Amino acid sequence: MAKKSAIEKNNRRRRLVARDAEKRAELKAIAKDDTRELEERFAARLKLAELPRNGSKVRIRNRCEMTGRPRAYYRKLGVSRIAIRDLGSKGLIPGLLKSSW
Repeated sequence: MAKKSAIEKNNRRRRLVARDAEKRAELKAIAKDDTRELEERFAARLKLAELPRNGSKVRIRNRCEMTGRPRAYYRKLGVSRIAIRDLGSKGLIPGLLKSSW
């Protein structure tokens, strides 16, 4: 089980991303638009830099829904490999068989 603080920090980042997504997209569009004046594009980049860093989408870490484990995360199911094995052993994931030899 991951630390509660790490899980909560990631959840806080998700909320910030959702809150600032529209504003970030507008500022990025202005900053990348070559038809606008250089000063206007520069001002947009400065405003973008003033926004909180945790509001950026790339700072979100994919974590297991059950345990909070950050590694070996399967996007399709939203859980880690260890959680998949436990759920598969219990028969809770349709079509998944635990291999043994």
